[in-house]
Amino acid sequence: MFNSRSVLLTAALLSAGSAFAQASFPGIGRDATPSEVAAWDIDVRPDFKGLPKGQGSVSQGQDVWEAKCASCHGIFGESNSTFMPLVGGTTAEDVKTGRVARLNDPAFPGRTTLMKVSTVATLWDYIRRAMPWTAPKSLSVDEVYAVTAFLLNLGGIVPDDFVLSERTMAQAQALLPNRNGTTTDHAMWPGGKPRKPDVQGSTCMTKCEVEAQLASFLPDFARNAHGNLAEQNRMVGAQHGADTTRPAGSTPKAAPAAPAAKAEAPAAVGLLAKHGCTACHAVDAKLVGPGLREVAKKYAGRSDAAAYLAGKIRGGGSGVWGAIPMPPQSLAEADAQSIAQWLAEGARK
Repeated sequence: MFNSRSVLLTAALLSAGSAFAQASFPGIGRDATPSEVAAWDIDVRPDFKGLPKGQGSVSQGQDVWEAKCASCHGIFGESNSTFMPLVGGTTAEDVKTGRVARLNDPAFPGRTTLMKVSTVATLWDYIRRAMPWTAPKSLSVDEVYAVTAFLLNLGGIVPDDFVLSERTMAQAQALLPNRNGTTTDHAMWPGGKPRKPDVQGSTCMTKCEVEAQLASFLPDFARNAHGNLAEQNRMVGAQHGADTTRPAGSTPKAAPAAPAAKAEAPAAVGLLAKHGCTACHAVDAKLVGPGLREVAKKYAGRSDAAAYLAGKIRGGGSGVWGAIPMPPQSLAEADAQSIAQWLAEGARK
């Protein structure tokens, strides 16, 4: 069980181990400086301990959202075919009670983030650490406050003129729809009254059957359910699908040889993954943004297609392919030119 004695003992052992390492191996390693520790120690607890000073308004958050968030999460947090919705499923009554009624409704089609999250600190902390997806931890503290305020406003939790800060975080917490939807009254929570766990293990201890060792397994009912899985992969990366056009366990078909002129995949394909382009763009189909072959087809007749597309990649834009904007990309100009040239040549495999 977690207690103060175990903390003190662990600290003592770590201190002794550090001293031993320093004494036994002089010149190897050193204690972390306060600034180095502070750079890692950025967690925010549900009681708001660890929140840095700063603030951001709903209107400021809208600007950040449209520039850095909407391309993946939608203008109104409705998301798209890649990501789950952030907003929706909560009501004014949920804000009053702190319990989301639709979490108990099996007919409701989905579970959004604002339906499930029980502490604003969790939301704030996650945005700070992991967003935007293509550049985690690039948001300033004030931007995190602002975009969190805007997200809460999208859910009808805080008013349009709300300013979120370390001083007003408790006000937002008091309005969170699922703030009362969690409990510590269970056996897994430390320090509570002793009680039997909700789930009982039934691990075999004697005369156990030998477990089959499988690297991977595709059940029969899944084979060919959606076509050949080997053809449903990104062109780069370690993931490889199964050839489901053949019976299970048979030798995979050899891939047809590519024409000599196109034997080597273009370097631009690797750049798509390196710079996170494949998070929003598939090659042959619309994802968050248009399919890359569709882009290539649209500009096939332009003599300046490569230069134009390189500028669009680095500068971003909106309105050409729909309401979701593409934020400016920070990749090197040479990489943008390589991708643009690949698109201008038809986005071949």
